[in-house]
Amino acid sequence: MSAEARLRELGIDLPPAPAPAGLYSPAVQTGPLLFVSGQVPTEGGRPLRRGKCGENVLLDEAAGLARVCAINALAIVRGHLGSLDRVARVVQVRGYVASADGFIEHPTVINGASQLLLDVFGEAGRHARVAIGVAELPFGVPVEVEFLFEVSR
Repeated sequence: MSAEARLRELGIDLPPAPAPAGLYSPAVQTGPLLFVSGQVPTEGGRPLRRGKCGENVLLDEAAGLARVCAINALAIVRGHLGSLDRVARVVQVRGYVASADGFIEHPTVINGASQLLLDVFGEAGRHARVAIGVAELPFGVPVEVEFLFEVSR
């Protein structure tokens, strides 16, 4: 089943691609690699949540926000490529989690993005990954995720 068909089956309507919040491109392609800039959980240009994991953001909530980051990234990919069916595989995901002292569940948070990619792309969605804790993220959001895709012609 194609990635676009899986999206429909999952009931996911991609939002408009988020505009960059600074002087960078949302996506850059070089050869078959498509780099998608870090995405934060926004809707309509506004952060869905502010806070830190382990302080005022629950683990399940943070994983849901990482999923939103992945949805926003897919909107950028579709805008750049015209169709998610041109994604050959997800190569890497880098997740950043704004964390209170002692919070150690970074991988569980980023699983929210990883699971969406597996749901949409199947085994081609299985990727290398890093999940790290940071003191602060842009706009005070609890999670930011960046992506690397391999693209077919």
